[in-house]
Amino acid sequence: MIVGGVTYVIFIAGFLWPHTIILYLTSVLIGIGAALIWTGQGNYLTLMSTQKTISRNSGIFWAMLQTSMLFGNIFVYYQFMGKDIIDQHTRMVVFIVLTVVGVIGVGVMCLLPKPGSEGGGRADDLGGPSTALKKSFALFRTKDMILLSFAFFYTGIALSFFSGVYSACLSSTLRFPDPKRLVGLSGMLIGIGEILGGGVFGIFGSKTVKFGRDPIILLGYVVHMVCFFLIFMNLPTNSPLKGTSDPSHLPNGEPSEVIALLCSFLLGFGDACYNTQIYSILGSVYEDNSGPAFALFKFVQSLSAAACFFYSSVFKLYWHLIILIVFATIGTFTFWMVEWKAHRRLKAKPDTNAFD
Repeated sequence: MIVGGVTYVIFIAGFLWPHTIILYLTSVLIGIGAALIWTGQGNYLTLMSTQKTISRNSGIFWAMLQTSMLFGNIFVYYQFMGKDIIDQHTRMVVFIVLTVVGVIGVGVMCLLPKPGSEGGGRADDLGGPSTALKKSFALFRTKDMILLSFAFFYTGIALSFFSGVYSACLSSTLRFPDPKRLVGLSGMLIGIGEILGGGVFGIFGSKTVKFGRDPIILLGYVVHMVCFFLIFMNLPTNSPLKGTSDPSHLPNGEPSEVIALLCSFLLGFGDACYNTQIYSILGSVYEDNSGPAFALFKFVQSLSAAACFFYSSVFKLYWHLIILIVFATIGTFTFWMVEWKAHRRLKAKPDTNAFD
């Protein structure tokens, strides 16, 4: 996690000297770092949790993680307010602050207790890198991981949609009075939705363990379906591709800023529903094999996110929404299949893991 955190700091600091070679190199570096930090933190979260606390800890982790989206957007929003061109001074202030925050974060990770008898939690017994890699390939071929991969895939395309495509749609909808301002507010509302979702599921984590993770996944599915319908009605079909003054599908033809911001909140809240429960199920049913499990999660999620960014420049809005609806439906049902199997196994053998 520490090495991954350092790559994030280097990547952010690279924007202080925006040269093409530096940006390409740091982009490659942060890709490697992201694989390290996301796999590491998932494994760490599992090792420091129990079957009873994994849902609570996953929710708290997600809420704390997403505060960065809220406060980061607020900071950048006020720094860029009223500026059509970002001058060098503003750029330096933004990236110096972000770099310092990153350094502080790495420092905090250095102070985290090591899993085991002294620091609490369980020790990691994955073995060396080659052993962990073999376990990952073996795990990827199992039926349950294949089923979960559909849910992983959906979270990746959903991430790309609300972090890239949706903001592009808002900024390209020229019927809005101030599209650039709306993009900043949208990022804040997505963050608020993520934080609220993670916080609620963290507080009521014990209830999640008792009643299962499937109701929360169902909630996330319904929230996203409502959101996708509102987005279709509110934004022009060509908005992902170019600036457009085309009318929306609303009765008066004018897009609504209120609906746009509501959709931002729903995107964030629904995403929190899926991600917190994915963290919970991986940490619960694969608690003795969490490193490879989280590595596969991030691999599939990143692969689908890259695919979404690839087709985002050629697909109209309704194609994006159709793809999201299809994979949300498939991913939700496959997640339920694994969750129901886990419950049956835990009821039969309450003192063992859900899967061998």
